[in-house]
Amino acid sequence: MVSLFQILMLILDVVWFFIIAHVIMSWLINFQVLNLHQQLVGQIWYGLNRILEPLYAPVRRILPSMGGIDLAPLAVLIGVYALRIILVNNVSAFY
Repeated sequence: MVSLFQILMLILDVVWFFIIAHVIMSWLINFQVLNLHQQLVGQIWYGLNRILEPLYAPVRRILPSMGGIDLAPLAVLIGVYALRIILVNNVSAFY
């Protein structure tokens, strides 16, 4: 059961990394540091969008429109961190 706990923590860490990379990349694209017409940048951007959109879409339906500010990544990050806290506090259930 310890391995199940470690796998869940690894998945949450990977999701955390993807969201942070997506947010930083969106800033760099908006400030025109990165160009989506470059093949590698475009592939990474669209890949991250395809991975994270299933997480963002339900959150975007719940959150009110903020006029150009997307708070879905922040809400998902808080959710991922909350899941980590729940798992760590209940680690004894995995032993």
